Amino acid sequence: MKKTALLVAAVLAGSSLQAQEPTSAYSVTLDFSYVSEYVFRGISLADDAIQPSVELAVGDFYAGIWTSMPITNKYTNEFDFYAGYGLALSDTWALDLGATYYYYPETSSGDEQFEPYVGLTGEIGGGFSSSFYMYYETEFETFTYQGSLGYSIPLSDRSTLDLSGTVGFVDPDTGLETYLYWGAGAVISYKLTDNASAYVGANYASHDLDGIEDDHFFGNVGVTIGF
Repeated sequence: MKKTALLVAAVLAGSSLQAQEPTSAYSVTLDFSYVSEYVFRGISLADDAIQPSVELAVGDFYAGIWTSMPITNKYTNEFDFYAGYGLALSDTWALDLGATYYYYPETSSGDEQFEPYVGLTGEIGGGFSSSFYMYYETEFETFTYQGSLGYSIPLSDRSTLDLSGTVGFVDPDTGLETYLYWGAGAVISYKLTDNASAYVGANYASHDLDGIEDDHFFGNVGVTIGF
């Protein structure tokens, strides 16, 4: 159905605040990753998948395309088009406003969904960062509330260990079942050059829905390039 993520809050908060710095007029970030299982908000949507993405940032505005391409044929491809604006509230906190358009070209009806969001990202001291988001998916009239906490540990002058935890609540207005989901992740990133980094991670995700598989353990590996 939709884009997954066990969000690394440290990365999210850092990138949101970094956009406020008066560096270059624009930046482009390319990411090419592989996941052993595609999990979105605690629910498994596919097995092994390749998930490339590209994002353009101009000042405080950003836009990008995220894709999930399952390796096996029994799952459909997904294309997520998103755009947003980051507004600095202080030196350490920022407001994030945006929306995501989800498109599944291989479904019989060309299924598509639209989800605006608003979030608050920042640092809470002691090396911890956090993010709090509210999403509203318009087709099924579903609110999702998600909070994430992150902590980054330097391993060397080129590598870090990024730890994250996420808890969320999905609340449909159309009679569908509400549920709670949660997850945790550990990602080691290594700086290859000034503009490129490689990473490998281990993740866990689950939920409290009955009759649907829970307790997902999966890995991810990839390369990020920025210019």
